[in-house]
Amino acid sequence: MGIRGLMSFVEDHNNEFFIDLKLRDTKIVIDGYALFHRLCFNSNLELRYGGDYDSFAEVVQKFFESLFSCNICPYVVLDGGCDISDKKLTTLKDRAREKIQMAHSLSVGGGGYVCPLLIREVFIQILIKLQVCFVQCFSEADQDIMTLANHWNCPVLSSDSDFCIFDLKTGFCPLNSFQWRNLNTIKGTKNYYIPAKCFSLDAFCHHFSNMNKALLPLFAVLCGNDHINLPIVETVLSKVCLPVRGTSSKGRRHHRVLGILNWLSHFADPTEALDNVLKHLPKKERENVKELLCCSMEGYQQSQVKLQDFFQDGAFICPDAMKLALPEWVLVALARGQLSPFVSDALVLRRTILHTQVENMQRPNAHRISQPIRQIIYGLLSNPANMSPNALPSQPLAFSEVERINKDIKTSVVDATELPKDYSDLSKLTKLSLVRRQMLLLETLKVKQTVLDPIPLALKLPTAVSCYWLQHTETKAKLCHLQALLLGMLLGPLHATINSPDKEDLQGGGAKVLYEEFQRVKESPCPGGSLDLDTAHIFCQWQCCLQMGMYLNQLLSTPLPEPDLTRLYNGSLVHGLCQRLLASTSVEDLLSVCPEAKQLYELLFNATRSYAPAELFLPKGKPNTRKKRHKKKGASRSEKSTGPPSNTGCWFEESNRFGLLMVENLEEHIEDSTLEYTQSASNDD
Repeated sequence: MGIRGLMSFVEDHNNEFFIDLKLRDTKIVIDGYALFHRLCFNSNLELRYGGDYDSFAEVVQKFFESLFSCNICPYVVLDGGCDISDKKLTTLKDRAREKIQMAHSLSVGGGGYVCPLLIREVFIQILIKLQVCFVQCFSEADQDIMTLANHWNCPVLSSDSDFCIFDLKTGFCPLNSFQWRNLNTIKGTKNYYIPAKCFSLDAFCHHFSNMNKALLPLFAVLCGNDHINLPIVETVLSKVCLPVRGTSSKGRRHHRVLGILNWLSHFADPTEALDNVLKHLPKKERENVKELLCCSMEGYQQSQVKLQDFFQDGAFICPDAMKLALPEWVLVALARGQLSPFVSDALVLRRTILHTQVENMQRPNAHRISQPIRQIIYGLLSNPANMSPNALPSQPLAFSEVERINKDIKTSVVDATELPKDYSDLSKLTKLSLVRRQMLLLETLKVKQTVLDPIPLALKLPTAVSCYWLQHTETKAKLCHLQALLLGMLLGPLHATINSPDKEDLQGGGAKVLYEEFQRVKESPCPGGSLDLDTAHIFCQWQCCLQMGMYLNQLLSTPLPEPDLTRLYNGSLVHGLCQRLLASTSVEDLLSVCPEAKQLYELLFNATRSYAPAELFLPKGKPNTRKKRHKKKGASRSEKSTGPPSNTGCWFEESNRFGLLMVENLEEHIEDSTLEYTQSASNDD
């Protein structure tokens, strides 16, 4: 949620409202949403190029290693989908507009904070890799976090000002004063601790004439949180509280916070204070406003969800979710993070929000390319049992998508794709054979199974997504874009090779040299620091395809293994490689130091090339009048599989035995990196 102006207000009274902690030897409940945003935005990560996920993964890993060093046991709680009541929709739309403005600022060289599209999925994969306990709630997680922390008598780590309102037994530690990078040792020992500050609700209330804690939820809704913003209440506050003063926005917010708290401190309990608010309203408005205020105040009460049961035995029971009669496997998969909140929003609200990236704002939003995949997802979720009683069976079920149009948002209506009957019952979807589930996935991505056969198992899904992307890209991709993406996919296998204890013969060779060259490219992706908007848009489209391809794959119980995202795509790397390929560097020159990587690259290129538009392989500098002729030639080459023109420098040659062995080794390493996630996400057929 979040209360306007409260966090900066209490931080301005740091010495009064906070106590110093030396945090160690404890459980801690972490607001996962707040954490991954904090780590993304406060670690000097590059945000313009669509996500340096490997760098983000390193930061997250270091964070949890700091906790482990202090014997702190973290439990991460992630927000789920939107609240069933949809009371936060206005706030979500406002934030979507803000994100568009920041994305535009970043795209033209300004500042801003926009999370890369797949940051949440990367974060979850790292939690799994590090064996950090986590849960994904059905909707907003604040109440569940508070209830779990009080059950275990441990602190909460977040940046959400709502935790200044919750009555937490052991307190709330704000992320911005949690010094996890600055470990200290207890004097005379080797025991580490993390310096932190803990908000004292008692000190806060004492400061305001020993205010009753029970008044704080009313303060939150009067001050304005993400769930309520009633203009009529503003009229009341202008009469009963101090007038707004100060010239800066921060000054006005702080004066408002101070005025409401001072006024509320005169009342004994919420009932008395609420009656005083309502008496200033017209009689016809009172009952409705009272109901809205009381409903919003309930958001600060104890949750009925017992997350401790989930962490102990895997049982996740959410009354709100149970009322919807959703299939048991869906609820379990959502709690385990094996399905995205995107799926629950589509299933429950028939509405999804498509997040803006740093893209070309003059073009249709990058998510348009993946709409056919989403329509298949919507088709799988269009279970007649979950349809409105008023819906006509013959009508295609419609879903709303909140998307960027130019520099604003708009809600578009999209029809679900009608699917064969054996896909129509969501409760039985996991019981379909692997063949049937994989068939729907590959048909949606418009790729043949035989094309993927030579590809290492863990790269099959990204390769299939790339085939789809090549067939649908609205901003025409160039050969350098495809080459850069496929070269970027080598980062994971190269990293696995040079860090493998049983591949010492390869570590000092070409794999290490090529990996280090990739690191140099990452450090200076674009000469002069300028962003090529069309290239950025094309790579944003690819990420949209990958995101929805993954969501569909998850919904189908992972017929293809989920790829390790941490080193599958690196925005700085692919943008830098694209620039080099456009200049003078050829793929052969780049990969000449590592024949094993060249072998894997050629496998990937050979799989995707037959789905690329023929003009992708046109020689540079040819006039447009000859495009038609070249297109015809390109088509015949594709049909005969004789390879693209020699100047592309990447036709698949006959493999030697060592090359094939290396591909098998690379496949083994990639599979190992995703095995645990795949096992937890997949069902036995």
